[in-house]
Amino acid sequence: MLTIEEYLQNIDYDEFISNRKKLLRDGIVRQIEIIGEATKNLSDNMRKKYPDIPWKDMAGMRDKLIHSYFGVDFDAVWETAENDIPTLKGKIQNIIKAEEDNV
Repeated sequence: MLTIEEYLQNIDYDEFISNRKKLLRDGIVRQIEIIGEATKNLSDNMRKKYPDIPWKDMAGMRDKLIHSYFGVDFDAVWETAENDIPTLKGKIQNIIKAEEDNV
């Protein structure tokens, strides 16, 4: 999530969507895939313990990106990176802290 935020520093939608930023878009897509894959590897207990996190949506986004044989919806990627990731980052950081405190 931090990597996505770093990639998007000083980038607006028009720049993101431009052909000049293909590597940036691909990097963000890859980071979202990694987040989704990590989500799939969490235990059911962990997902149930934190039901306010959209685990299923996160895994579903990964599936859409991995299996997008006819192209990636970069509008959806932008929306996820700009709006969802910052919100999720704080929640995930809180979960990590809570879990570390419970060890």
